[in-house]
Amino acid sequence: PDTLTVKKGDRVTWVNKDPFPHTATAPSKAFDSKSVAPGKSWSYTADRTGTFEYVCSFHPTMKGKLVVQ
Repeated sequence: PDTLTVKKGDRVTWVNKDPFPHTATAPSKAFDSKSVAPGKSWSYTADRTGTFEYVCSFHPTMKGKLVVQ
């Protein structure tokens, strides 16, 4: 989704179902998956509250927002 709302302490998992790598990179430096290969996943445990925008560093038009309550 464009925006995902979770609670502090929740684990969020990004799954790459595309044939090329992606990242989930927050410009605020809150999290960075680095490169996630096709067919792989990356998880992040939301350890602080706030709103965190993120992008794919390889494809900057791919973006979202993680809201941690």
